[in-house]
Amino acid sequence: MDIRQLLLAAFDVEHREHIDAIRAALGGGAEAPDWNDVFRRAHSLKGASRAVDLPAVEAVAHRLETLFDRIVAGTGVLDGAAAAAVHLALDRIEAYVGGLDDGVGAPMPDDALRALDRCLDPKTPVTPVPDAPFHAPPAPVATVAPPASAPVQPAPEPVHETGALLRVPAEAIDALTRASHELASAVGGEAAVAEGLARLTRRAAELGLMAERLRGTATAGVSLRTLETDLLALAREAADLSRLRLTVASAVEAAAARIGEQAERLALVPAETVFGGFPRALRDLARDGGQDIAVQTLGLDLPVDRAMLQALKDPVLHALRNALSHGAEAPEARRRAGKPAALAIGLAVAVRGGRLVVTVHDDGRGPDLAGIAGAARRRGLTVHDEDPEAILALVFEPGLSTAAEVDTLSGRGIGLSVVADAVRRLGGHVRLGPREPWGTDLVMSLPLQAARRPMLLVEAARATYAVPSAAVERVVHLDRAGLDRAMGRSVARIDAKDGGGTLPVVALRDLFGQDLSGPEVERADTGGRLLALLLRAGGRRVLLTVDALREVRTHLVLPAPPIGADPRLISGTVILGDRPVLVLEPEGLMARAAEAGPDAAGATGGTIGQTPRSPTRAPGPATTILVVDDSITTRTLEKGILEAAGYRVVVCVDGQDAIERLRAGIEPIALVLADVEMPRLDGFGLLKAIRAEESLARLPVILMTSRGDAGDVARGLDLGADAYLTKQSFDQRRLLDTIGQLL
Repeated sequence: MDIRQLLLAAFDVEHREHIDAIRAALGGGAEAPDWNDVFRRAHSLKGASRAVDLPAVEAVAHRLETLFDRIVAGTGVLDGAAAAAVHLALDRIEAYVGGLDDGVGAPMPDDALRALDRCLDPKTPVTPVPDAPFHAPPAPVATVAPPASAPVQPAPEPVHETGALLRVPAEAIDALTRASHELASAVGGEAAVAEGLARLTRRAAELGLMAERLRGTATAGVSLRTLETDLLALAREAADLSRLRLTVASAVEAAAARIGEQAERLALVPAETVFGGFPRALRDLARDGGQDIAVQTLGLDLPVDRAMLQALKDPVLHALRNALSHGAEAPEARRRAGKPAALAIGLAVAVRGGRLVVTVHDDGRGPDLAGIAGAARRRGLTVHDEDPEAILALVFEPGLSTAAEVDTLSGRGIGLSVVADAVRRLGGHVRLGPREPWGTDLVMSLPLQAARRPMLLVEAARATYAVPSAAVERVVHLDRAGLDRAMGRSVARIDAKDGGGTLPVVALRDLFGQDLSGPEVERADTGGRLLALLLRAGGRRVLLTVDALREVRTHLVLPAPPIGADPRLISGTVILGDRPVLVLEPEGLMARAAEAGPDAAGATGGTIGQTPRSPTRAPGPATTILVVDDSITTRTLEKGILEAAGYRVVVCVDGQDAIERLRAGIEPIALVLADVEMPRLDGFGLLKAIRAEESLARLPVILMTSRGDAGDVARGLDLGADAYLTKQSFDQRRLLDTIGQLL
């Protein structure tokens, strides 16, 4: 199924939701409709139809939007004629979309347009409208007259939402069905294994009885030979059954993996599936307005959770329309500013720091602070003239617009309000700001639910990391003796086939600020050669040395863990078997490498960055720390940090498990590092129990938690914690220094 078909399939679901919601509001009986929501439904329907290139639907939706806007403003009412026109329009849209075949269908009758035009302008000549077989009965007359000065408020969040509909390609369902059948067939083999095991059990019991009877009999010799033969047959059958069991287990595992993969494909789709039609829609809008634009897209091949993309569809389209409307400049003004003749509008989708970041930008005139402030004052909003960021935040207020007049593109002040509301509902935030050297940036940042990305797995300092393969140009081998020095840093000259030039050489092990050059960690060195990744991100390149390469494979990227390293360097987590692996953020690596000072190349045995303090080392090889946390990710990361610093680490899953282990005295524990929020017995309870036991009362305890409120900190210290560290501001060097001071 191509992008056009996918867009139409999504529109088919979306337009029904909007139409059903409008009909439900108009047929609400004695309860007055929520006109703000009705208006925004029509507005979204118009934008969605534009995105899939259905001008007939767009024209009707635009008139519906205008009619509802007048009702919201108190300058219009929904009388019988208007209600009939609205229902006719909804019927015509529904019938038109239902008759589409690959985006093509019979022309839409113009009776709905004429009926709406008469409602909007009573002077429009009345032309007989032929009866339609699917004409809806008129709705009850509803008159709404709010004060004209009342601001348009966003639609309230519904308390109970109906189940979301999802359009899934038929081939995806077929693939999932085949995988399910394969799993069912493989599981069926388990019955044969179970039957064989029962047969072996019976045969073994029979042989046992036979041996019992033969004891001391005259025919023992002959019977023992028979018994020996039967035992050999039993052994062969057991061996055959064991092989069958391995075959069945392998088939079940493979089938289950295919089902998991197909299920992921239903949830994760390329961003292009939802956003792919926007550039064309934007070019059509510009063409209608006589504007010259260039649309650029980046990252639309990134697989993202389908539900998140669908929720962002309207906000992204509104943001693009806003960029076209407010970024447009006269050709003379662009020439004077040294800009290209065409207005450049960009849409970028990326994953940064464990979040999905969607950016819409343009190289237009940039934010009009004075215009925004003036429009806000006219709406009675508070304006802080001395705070540009606060002024820019006002553009997300409903009903605020700096456009001089209302047209099909802008002027109602609803677009950016839709953006802000949708992004906040998804737990994210949105920011508008100036773009260098010209124009505007609109950045939507949301918690990343999941995405599949090809990863290169590498090893450094006995740890495994995942690097997005798209950022790795190639793997190169460097001659340690051939490295040069420039401004106190190690550099290497690369061949012309790799772009030529001299690039800085940095070591992955050093980018986290750890000095891991001690005797327990040997640097990768094979005959004086270094293994390096030629990394590109943010317009810069660097040679990143690693200890080893493992594999390149597509992995499901989950959100970044709450602690573990500088969050600028981490964009997520992938699970390898039963352990988490950190996903490195290429742009963060570049920024950290750029910040590093002299002796920045771990390739020569130095430490990257400003000469860092060595992390606190364990006083002795037997020093043991007990890590207590119910999160396997957090436990694994803390264990890795402490073991890299030379400590021995044991782990417990909650406070109850920890206090029982301490009381058992299995091994001498030098320090406890515990979370606060845990099942059974939390960190506060564990601390209290430790301090209550005479043999444990002097044991150092550090609480490491996301609960950073002053009251929680005070409670932890009052109960006897030796230190209270928060995960939000986690710094592994600070943790190691704190441990060193306590030990």
